[in-house]
Amino acid sequence: LIANALGKVADNIFSLPVNDLTMPLAWIGILAYALQIFFDFSGYSDMAIGLGRMFGFRFYENFNYPYIATSLREFWRRWHISLSKWFRDYIYIPLGGNRVSVKRVYLNLITVFFLTGIWHGASLNFIVWGMFHGFFLTCEHFGFSKILERLWKPFQHLYLLLVTIISWVFFRVDTLTGATSYLFAMVNIDNWSTSKFQYAQVLTYEFFYVFVIAMIFSMPLFPWFKLKLTVVSQNSLLGILFLISFPRIIILTLLLMFSLMRVASSTYNPFIYFRF
Repeated sequence: LIANALGKVADNIFSLPVNDLTMPLAWIGILAYALQIFFDFSGYSDMAIGLGRMFGFRFYENFNYPYIATSLREFWRRWHISLSKWFRDYIYIPLGGNRVSVKRVYLNLITVFFLTGIWHGASLNFIVWGMFHGFFLTCEHFGFSKILERLWKPFQHLYLLLVTIISWVFFRVDTLTGATSYLFAMVNIDNWSTSKFQYAQVLTYEFFYVFVIAMIFSMPLFPWFKLKLTVVSQNSLLGILFLISFPRIIILTLLLMFSLMRVASSTYNPFIYFRF
């Protein structure tokens, strides 16, 4: 319901010729893709967790609201947690982890994220994406994290979002030349003017409200709301059943209905992992 609506707009914008790509369109495209890949991948992970539960297996959460992170280190503790733990346990720690000299720690980090890039695909873009993350993680280990901690929280979030959003360009575009051209369009202030016709070509009606919904649900509002309901109704068993269980059943039923309707009415259903 969310990822596909965002993905359609992202595909439209990323398929534009470089000459037609204005600064606003470039930012809309990469923001749409950043939210698309989060909801798509975390959705697949939740499906795997649910299917596993049916057969008696209990898998850990694979995503924990990564876009609320304030550093890249925290981001990787929240994003694709199973992959992060695998590389930590089977690559980073066997290489010495943090128990070696400072230079070796940096080399270990770069090695891990070089391999992370290779893991996603035998493409120069994936390697650049991995090394990009490795560079900033090394900087944080070098002491930049101490500077980050002194900054105002919104600036910490802004730093994390800028790093991840820029890195997603290398992840999404097929060629390194195309990625650098797209990044140039994102910072080219002289190419700001975008006509209504250009917006109409790439944007869909549902994109606007889905984008807002995506931003809201990328934050941990549901756990907070659930906690508040629990506190309010903790003295009443009937209150707990009504405030938590009953609305949950209704919401899940409606979501299932909407999902079935969407699948039946739409021919756009991308599988963005075929390259990996």
